[in-house]
Amino acid sequence: MSRCGLVLALALAALAIGAGSSLAAKVNIVTQGSPPSSVPANTAYFKTIQAAVNVSTAGDWVLVQPGVYKEAVKVTGEHSGIWIRGMNRNTVIVDGQGKTGNGIEIYKANDVYVENLTVRNFETGSEAEPCPSECGNDIWWNGGSGSGKIGAHGWWGSYLTAYDTSLNGGYGIFTDNEVEGAWDNIYASGFNDSGMYLGACQECNAKISRATMENNALGYSGSNSGGNLIIEKSLIRNNAAGIAPNSENPGDGPPPQDGECGRPNIENPNPEPLITSTRIKRCTIIRNNVISENNNVTVPVNGSTAPTPWGTGVLLPGDYADLVTKNTITNNANDGVLGFEYANPFTPENNFEGSLFFQFAGNKIAENTFSNNGYRGGWPFTGDVAMMGGFSEVFQGTRYPESHSVDNCVSGNVMPDATFPASIEGAWGCQNKQTPSPGGGELAVDYLVSLPSEAPAPSERSPQPAPSPQPTMPNPCKGVPTNPLCR
Repeated sequence: MSRCGLVLALALAALAIGAGSSLAAKVNIVTQGSPPSSVPANTAYFKTIQAAVNVSTAGDWVLVQPGVYKEAVKVTGEHSGIWIRGMNRNTVIVDGQGKTGNGIEIYKANDVYVENLTVRNFETGSEAEPCPSECGNDIWWNGGSGSGKIGAHGWWGSYLTAYDTSLNGGYGIFTDNEVEGAWDNIYASGFNDSGMYLGACQECNAKISRATMENNALGYSGSNSGGNLIIEKSLIRNNAAGIAPNSENPGDGPPPQDGECGRPNIENPNPEPLITSTRIKRCTIIRNNVISENNNVTVPVNGSTAPTPWGTGVLLPGDYADLVTKNTITNNANDGVLGFEYANPFTPENNFEGSLFFQFAGNKIAENTFSNNGYRGGWPFTGDVAMMGGFSEVFQGTRYPESHSVDNCVSGNVMPDATFPASIEGAWGCQNKQTPSPGGGELAVDYLVSLPSEAPAPSERSPQPAPSPQPTMPNPCKGVPTNPLCR
């Protein structure tokens, strides 16, 4: 073949490859109107989101035009690698109509993007309409709930709104048993568990940015999620409690919640690790957030969140090696930051059978700005920061082990209000290689047990209002192949 012929052949081959890759990416448009009379190649029209998902494979786009879609959507493994994107965050609405079920569930599917839409009012179930398994989750990347194993990777969500206007919405935006993902510009309100939840990943490799969580039982909850995990630049306000990473047993295993970098025992985790120094590397980081007025005791609660200490900005039950830094933490009625050791389940009447004894150890609280926290007073534990341990003293004669809630440190904060222990940046300052247990004993246990009883009963709670419109994606056509909506 001549040189010119070879160049021409290579050029044609390149064109063929380019054409092939273009053909591989289909755009499936969901509309409640009529499709145009002429539909270009690689584009199709559907009446429901589920129908568009069903024909989508890796690299395909599901674009949803404005409308109220009264359906539940399930994405499974054969649809890994797809995008589901609304053309307007506030007017593309997946509506549960107050019925039992889940909104958009991504089940054991990798690298699925959900963007720029609203999901609302999918309920946990009732006697009249029981849930067949787990319900009440508006947007859920489910890597295998309850399996104790990582079942998927790649969960990506941005410009999402989830809300519930009843008492029975469980979780707003939810990921469990998955690794590697991010949420950006998300909003959730009205849920009886948490607005956003990330659980069951020992090494999450995840980032949450620019979230707004309000009017939930918990703004953020994360059982047994740790390692490389960042929550930043978010607004957490008007929940019963704000941000609550936690160790949990038996749910969403394997425990514990541990923020250490590069944990050596991820595959076979020790549920009760020992932290031996304040100078460990921490990769679970809560930073640059505004955490304010988390005192809303009108919000709905469930059996899990009703016993939670309310009026707290950052709640750390049985947490290991987390870093809380450069946040603004204000106007939380009981505590700005509250950390404590945590027997879970808490069953002293049964000699703690089945319990794990999670300590509060190795955490660092640094360079935060606190103001007007703990204004209810009445206890030595209300204020800007309270750390508690030594509960083995209270439960002598049971199988409660010796406490080792040590090597927490507090430094460089603006703290005008009380702390427990007092003068906390002295003996518990991060200048110390090791710090002792903060203590608290029986009085601390009484405080933790009494706070939930001071809040209204679940039957006295109220549905929360629908939110105002949230910022929509500036350019919903960004990255999308050419199609009738994106020319």
